[in-house]
Amino acid sequence: MYSFLLKYCVITCLTMTTWAKPIREVGLHDDFLDERYYNTTEIEHLLYAIEKQHPTLARVHEIGQSSMGRNILAIEITTNVGHSRRILKPMFKYIANMHGDETVGLQLLLYLAQYLTLNYGRDDRISRIVDSTDIYLMPTLNPDGYFASNEGDCLSEKNYVGRNNAKGIDLNRNFPQIDKKSFDMQQPETRAVIDWILNNPFVLSANFHGGAVVASYPFDKYYKSYSQEGKTPDDALFRHLSMKYASKNPKMANGSACQEEHFINGITNGAEWYELEGGMQDFNYIYSNCFEITIELTCCKFPPSSVLTKEWEYNRESLLTYIESVHMGIKGLVQDENNNPIPGAVIHILGINHTVKTTSRGEYWRLLLPGTYSISVSAPGYNTSVRENVIVKNNTLRPVIVNFILNTLKPSSAQKYKTSMVFCLWILVLHVSLINCVF
Repeated sequence: MYSFLLKYCVITCLTMTTWAKPIREVGLHDDFLDERYYNTTEIEHLLYAIEKQHPTLARVHEIGQSSMGRNILAIEITTNVGHSRRILKPMFKYIANMHGDETVGLQLLLYLAQYLTLNYGRDDRISRIVDSTDIYLMPTLNPDGYFASNEGDCLSEKNYVGRNNAKGIDLNRNFPQIDKKSFDMQQPETRAVIDWILNNPFVLSANFHGGAVVASYPFDKYYKSYSQEGKTPDDALFRHLSMKYASKNPKMANGSACQEEHFINGITNGAEWYELEGGMQDFNYIYSNCFEITIELTCCKFPPSSVLTKEWEYNRESLLTYIESVHMGIKGLVQDENNNPIPGAVIHILGINHTVKTTSRGEYWRLLLPGTYSISVSAPGYNTSVRENVIVKNNTLRPVIVNFILNTLKPSSAQKYKTSMVFCLWILVLHVSLINCVF
């Protein structure tokens, strides 16, 4: 009996010790980690194979086509996929490979798509993420550039072949910005993703690059009319989101993965690092409700495929934690007194000069740090509603539900008098016209 108890205690202690270790220390290996880069045809086949294998969890969407006619695909992963999105379920996206020669992010998203679908129903955390979030993964925004790139090239080739699209345009310099609002100069790839962003209520996003190891947040430019310091009104929130990703990746958190640069805590403001115009993360913040950061994954842009398993181990926890961050802050419905949704209502947080708008179904999501807030909601034709002392707790898995009812504006006495006078004048004109017709 004593021997049995001793063996039981030893096994239990060993098991608990293993559970207590981070995943990367346990040495778990996922079957789909085949350590090779997929070509553009194989990427498409894999995404559709995932959809076929998990028809209730995965759906492939054709977002557009590249300059050379290749499909730009995103795979949606969520429960009850293919049906109308459940009210207030937030939309999340990861985009990779907008620079075609920056490739690790592409493979990570292929791994993530398989990881989420294979572990749904087997792992409580994965099941919760997929149940509560409408996740979109776009492995490559620039399939033409990826096709033209070569494994092992740590720097971009001459004339940026591979980095740019087939027409030689850098897609991350091709988005409209706050002081250049033209929407008619975009490449097919940029135009496709712009339409996708503007026509869907994404809440949180990240796009993946290579050539450094850091989480970079908006703004990427010093906008004179908006922010002299390159900071958004949500600078503290963006720093928090960047830390969420970087802190779970030991190589990134170190801040010195690449010898040429050091980033405190593995994060940086984009403009402070280097200034660029026409970037995708700034576009998301300026023109949509979506908050996006940029993740630089590797010092070498197109490293050998032998590093892919290690990069998955470095980034897996970061990828999951960042998706979970879509649930921080507040969300709710904005309706009229008859419970009809009010689309386009403006949500304003007192003290933060950045607003979000409701969807066609009256939904809104507002990412916020823990704290106490005053919130106002306004819409044309309705009285403004204000809610004070809304407490947001430090719980990224359960946003605070804050619904609003806006009452329809009642016409004032002056408005009623004006309307009556216009009606009387119209009757008088009609009367005179009838007399003229008779005589």
